[in-house]
Amino acid sequence: MSRLVMKFGGTSVADLDRIRRVGRLVAAEVAAGHKVAVVVSAMAGKTNELVAWTDGAGPAINGLPISDDEYDVVVASGEQVTAGLLAIALRNVGVNARSWMGWQIPIIADDAHGRARIDDVLPDKLIAALDSGQVAVIAGFQGVTRDDRIATLGRGGSDTSAVAIAAAIKAVRCDIYTDVDGVYTTDPRIESRARRLPKISYEEMLEMASLGAKVLQTRSVELAMSQNVPVRVLSSFVEPGEAPGQGTIVCDEEEIMEKRIVSGVAYSRDEAKISLFGLPDHPGVSSEIFGALADANVNVDMIVQSHARTADTANMEFTVGKRDAARTVEIIRAAQRRIGFDDVQVNEDVSKVSVIGVGMRSHTGVAKTMFGALAEKGVNIQVISTSEIKISVLIDAAYTELAVRALHAAYGLDKL
Repeated sequence: MSRLVMKFGGTSVADLDRIRRVGRLVAAEVAAGHKVAVVVSAMAGKTNELVAWTDGAGPAINGLPISDDEYDVVVASGEQVTAGLLAIALRNVGVNARSWMGWQIPIIADDAHGRARIDDVLPDKLIAALDSGQVAVIAGFQGVTRDDRIATLGRGGSDTSAVAIAAAIKAVRCDIYTDVDGVYTTDPRIESRARRLPKISYEEMLEMASLGAKVLQTRSVELAMSQNVPVRVLSSFVEPGEAPGQGTIVCDEEEIMEKRIVSGVAYSRDEAKISLFGLPDHPGVSSEIFGALADANVNVDMIVQSHARTADTANMEFTVGKRDAARTVEIIRAAQRRIGFDDVQVNEDVSKVSVIGVGMRSHTGVAKTMFGALAEKGVNIQVISTSEIKISVLIDAAYTELAVRALHAAYGLDKL
């Protein structure tokens, strides 16, 4: 009998009726002969409520809680409630089940409370329970530090918990149940002709997750790729057996028979463009700017530098998340006298639109198609960045949906 990990997000366990449906889905996998470990998130809205309580008890400074270790104790309790409720629901339908907290497995994490990373999973006790025929219902989002303190993994961390456990117990697959029935070629809310992909490579999924597709958390995809854990994304809003063959498998590129040139179009409205004018054009300036931002934990994305009209000066544009825009300008202005640039401006009315596909490695003309489709719709490109399997452009936010639909059609994704 193979081991299987099933993970259910907050909307899937939002109330007792949905928890009972999850119980039926788990029971069906047990009946099919799997040894099942289930990872659960907090019920929808519960984590936000818990965070608000911690803010009320002790206000945050610079966006971080003062008592971040106790913050983790509070916010991790949401998953504990769900794990206990699902274990009860499973027992009520005759399935042998018990709840597990992160420290009981244990899932060893570093001490970066609120955003911890998993260092190790020690699965011996968990494997023994699964091999005895017991379903393990595990509270996601949490681990334990080496000095025995609870540490949470950041928003979306239950996905990472599930993949880490799947790797540790050598599961045949990690099924991520959510409120959508798979990974689509683009957001179906924007393009009604978006198609569900039967398979997508780890690299493509990683790009899509980092570029705005909210199906999977980026760190969980990174971990799945490094540990070669097959992940299936599928809907929890069905009864057992209602949708055979549903979902999208995230797997190694070599397991995909026909590689599409472009697999999807992603977008992000959480962008701000920072423009620097009149920078001294000599070595060390970029290092000083981006070093200061890195020290402040500001993540920088698209970067373009060009010569200015004045001799020995340059202009530079780059993007950050909207929530970091004001802090970025503050950091740069603080260094203005030392660096000697003329001015800095910020534009938050922008979006990033990207096309992703492993087929770009072996096909020409992908950029031509993208730029031609956008030009035909009158969409101006402000910044461009590329990787081996991705092309991203920064555009005016007002054209986001138009650009997504135009690119989806240009690459024939509505005909898959």
